[in-house]
Amino acid sequence: MSEAVVDLIIIGAGPAGINAALEAKAHGLDVVLLDEQGSPGGQIWRNVGQTDADTRQVLGNDYTAGLRLVEALLASDVRYLPNAAVWQVTEERRVHVLVGGKARVLQGRQLLIATGAMERPMPIPGWTLPGVMTAGAGQILLKSAALVPQGPMVLAGCGPLLYLLAVQYLRAGIRIEALVDTSQRREVFRHPRQVCQALGGWRDLLKGVSLLATLKRAGVKHYRAARNLRIEGERRAEALSFDSQGHAHKIQAALILLHQGVIPNIQISQSLRASHEWSEQQLCWIARRDSWGETSLPGIFIAGDGGAVGGANVAVTQGRLAALAIAHRLQKIDDARLHDLGKPWRRLLRKQSAARPLIDALYRPDARNRIPHDDTIVCRCEEVSAGAIRAYVDLGCLGPNQTKAFGRCGMGPCQGRQCGLSVTEIIAEHRNVPQAQVGYYRIRPPLKPITLAQLATERELETSTSSTLERSPS
Repeated sequence: MSEAVVDLIIIGAGPAGINAALEAKAHGLDVVLLDEQGSPGGQIWRNVGQTDADTRQVLGNDYTAGLRLVEALLASDVRYLPNAAVWQVTEERRVHVLVGGKARVLQGRQLLIATGAMERPMPIPGWTLPGVMTAGAGQILLKSAALVPQGPMVLAGCGPLLYLLAVQYLRAGIRIEALVDTSQRREVFRHPRQVCQALGGWRDLLKGVSLLATLKRAGVKHYRAARNLRIEGERRAEALSFDSQGHAHKIQAALILLHQGVIPNIQISQSLRASHEWSEQQLCWIARRDSWGETSLPGIFIAGDGGAVGGANVAVTQGRLAALAIAHRLQKIDDARLHDLGKPWRRLLRKQSAARPLIDALYRPDARNRIPHDDTIVCRCEEVSAGAIRAYVDLGCLGPNQTKAFGRCGMGPCQGRQCGLSVTEIIAEHRNVPQAQVGYYRIRPPLKPITLAQLATERELETSTSSTLERSPS
């Protein structure tokens, strides 16, 4: 069978992927959009096309804003393939995907990775107990199935998502025992330069102030500058203990939602051996990209939070810019047209990015919640503790890849997604060297589980819209 080649393959149907697909299609590109979810929207607009009016009211205007773009995508000629798990991507822009239990492969002239962000691990004592979840997981349940907590519940950590989820729960009529915040107000005065820069993004700042005001009016207990967080309980979570402003506190709760920001999902870009660097501003690995989003690998672009965390609006704009660059690369638009079309998007991107340095500074995760004590589990899949990792270093382990040989750390089903960042920081701290010197896991395919029987079915993906690339039910 002859190889099917398309102009552009996009991985991920969130804000960046949807907007890139629409922009690329508008310039005459043949586009295939692959997404692991059953409907477009990504994490930020998850299930927006299926939610009812009451749920949209609970989730707010920023969530509902995605409906227009999702509907535009489904009404377009973009070939959208849901429920598609990408398990391998090559430098030659061949994408191997599992869909409907069958393995397929598709060749692209250009490739855009728009896989978004994932939550930063928060390895504190007791975080592996039943009854402990991430705030992102709680929000996914709310968006995908309108599921809300039952019984006493506490949110703990830092970052805008923590406040947003708390307000969404309030709208849904859920009682919040407390918001335990590891950030503190006076941090804003330590960053005057970022404050001045952030004024250009005053709308984003106003949203944060509005969320905090809503929580205050609702009488939610808000503990700031919390330290020494630990979850207590024998067989499941029973309480959250912490220190705040010189006092010890203990709050009974059957459900504890943890969050300390998000980080780029770099599994695909790391598996491709694209160039990455350590961001001291965001305390994570980010892929090196040019101003259009192209990585160190020609023809492979990244847009949105999968490159560096910037939020949904930044992702939308970066998706548009990457699509314009790809259209230019494929000679659909000339140099002058590229400049003219890109100029307003770049102007908008500067405004959308203005508040990010201040947000990163204000909600910088505390080192004690990133680099745990010896008895805290770090690798949940293989039950490897922080103390064990430090012991490996004492025996000569220099980086995350060697921890696999010493104690299987990072070799579980999540392939290091939940522990990779923590392992890098623990080793860097114990060796007293920069994180960049320690490095990250060497990611290898399969990126998602696939059986040998499924692999044996692999063939070229039929790109006809009437056969393989069927739209998801709406």
